[in-house]
Amino acid sequence: MDVRSDFALKLQLERVAEQAIDPDVKDALASVFKHMRSGKVPYRGGQALVTVLKNVRSAAAAADEWHIVRLIQDSLDYAEGRILRPDFEERYRLFQRSTQPLSSHQDFLARTIAASLAFFAQLGDQYLSEYPDASPSEVLTHVGSVARDARYMQQSQEQPSRYRIVRGSAEVAAWMEQVLRERVDLEDPEKSARHIVMSPGSLAILAADEEGQLLLRAAEIQKRRKDLKALRKVVEDPEASELDLQRALDGQHWIFGGQFASQAVQRRLVPGDEVDIPLIRGDGALHIVELKRSMSLRGRLVKEHRGCWVPTAEVHDAVSQAVNYLVGLDEHRLRIRDELGIETRRASALVLIGHPAAQPVVAEDAINEAFRTLNTHISRVEVMTYKELVDNAERALDGWQ
Repeated sequence: MDVRSDFALKLQLERVAEQAIDPDVKDALASVFKHMRSGKVPYRGGQALVTVLKNVRSAAAAADEWHIVRLIQDSLDYAEGRILRPDFEERYRLFQRSTQPLSSHQDFLARTIAASLAFFAQLGDQYLSEYPDASPSEVLTHVGSVARDARYMQQSQEQPSRYRIVRGSAEVAAWMEQVLRERVDLEDPEKSARHIVMSPGSLAILAADEEGQLLLRAAEIQKRRKDLKALRKVVEDPEASELDLQRALDGQHWIFGGQFASQAVQRRLVPGDEVDIPLIRGDGALHIVELKRSMSLRGRLVKEHRGCWVPTAEVHDAVSQAVNYLVGLDEHRLRIRDELGIETRRASALVLIGHPAAQPVVAEDAINEAFRTLNTHISRVEVMTYKELVDNAERALDGWQ
């Protein structure tokens, strides 16, 4: 992915620097400017720019400068292409005086809308010439269908300066977007669908609906199996640290179940606390994952008490830590919702700890049963071993085929 770095971003970051107060935030911003000036091109970008911008965001969150967090998020969105340049320039009024009555972008937008309306009026006239008895509703339906197809306009191979709207391409693209959105993890399914639909010969290929779905499904299953195999290797590594486990799980929200829609970017939601993996459920609520060691766990997972296996104090301590996180999220719920757009009122937590192979004298079923008994008595926190998580994800993949 190309990372954009230009004069507009520089101007916006200079305005951010004017509002920063904490010395650590100012130092992090200085590193951004140093990076942007370090290349042969006027403004150096690349993945390193994303890294230093994220450092600013983390420093601002740690300093409770949440207005800086929001501004830097705009910087990241612009650099990574999620905010268009005209919107970015208008939002910060980077190249105009506040007294200017009409910006160049506003003038361009006005002329574009006027041209579009004239084009649609022409479509209506053409349709009425062919179907003079058509009702207004039928005319509008026809114009709307052409508008949808226009999103996938193609350049004529015979006349490069001419363009054509292929009727029916919007319907094919909608099908492809649905397949990509529901079956494959992509950052922008609509963009991918548009790229596929506009490729030469794509309409004929995409007509094979069933074969296309099978191909996409097989490719995604193969990718997920590869990721799961890598995770299992880390989980079973006697030397793996919590950081190793976090890196293996980062960005793999599907492993935790189909109820999770994404992974949140911001990990420091409450001053003084940083969650390991913040997940977003399908209903928009937060679900945090607290990671402890797997095979390298120093203590035991369960102990025998009156003829039964029960979780040890180490497991209860991890649960208490997750509960404390939830309490902090409850106390800062309004600020987190208003500033970061994350709902924490119904937040829940998962504690991943240990591996049955680290305590071989106890049967795996007995450990799982002890954890399930504990889970039935705590409402917002669930405890699970890493092996059970990986096994569940693998069974889910088997059922997905």
